[in-house]
Amino acid sequence: MDDSANDKYRAPALDKGLDIIELLAERSHGLSQKDIAEALGRSPNEIYRMLTTLLQRGYISRDANSDLFALSLKMFSLAQFHPPMHRLLAHAAPLMQAAAQSSWQSCHIGMEDNAMVVVVASYPSPGNWGLAMRTGSVLGLANTGTGRVLAAFRPLEERKALLDNHRLALGEPKPDRSVLKKRLEAIIARGYEQAPSEATQGVTDLSFPVFDSFSRAIAVVTCPHLHRIDEVDVPDLDEVVATYKALAANLTAYFGGVAPD
Repeated sequence: MDDSANDKYRAPALDKGLDIIELLAERSHGLSQKDIAEALGRSPNEIYRMLTTLLQRGYISRDANSDLFALSLKMFSLAQFHPPMHRLLAHAAPLMQAAAQSSWQSCHIGMEDNAMVVVVASYPSPGNWGLAMRTGSVLGLANTGTGRVLAAFRPLEERKALLDNHRLALGEPKPDRSVLKKRLEAIIARGYEQAPSEATQGVTDLSFPVFDSFSRAIAVVTCPHLHRIDEVDVPDLDEVVATYKALAANLTAYFGGVAPD
């Protein structure tokens, strides 16, 4: 849809309301009507009716003493009816199926749980053979593409805490942090991981981050790529990379995430 079409279907009042909610969500303290108007480049009169409506609907609150507006917990409460991770995984399921069938490769999604790397969703390849991870499997942090990507796209303090608190998975060697640091830097530069598996011979780990709104990797889409040498006509490695990169980008967009610059 071009810009003229976007303009045609815009709802200015809704834009104002969302601007106010997003502004208050960014601030740790309340703002006056004048402060809000100035931050949004509008006059106080322009936003008065919107503030009144948001107050009446319970999306914002106003302190009786200071007369400052702040975001209420209503949006948080509404979100609890449909936990975001459950929504993300439900959205991912048919996309994983389509990606696996088109690429002839299995895939899985890994997430962090208390400094552990856990497979939360998995889909097998459509052929007679393949390598698929079971849902609930615990993976290594430093010796898997999933773990390294989760660590790479985190703020430095979070990454340190992740490494400090991580308990080695079955078969995972103790990582050399200086070596790992260089590998994570290479992943950040590339945007994803593509490397021979350190758990199984003949497998190439292809791992792609799913970002939240703070450009943190909240999940990782991984394809344990197997190179076929028989007569089956399957997509080549570059095509498989493009397929799963697109899948991770789709999940990032669905989650409202932002990829880092």
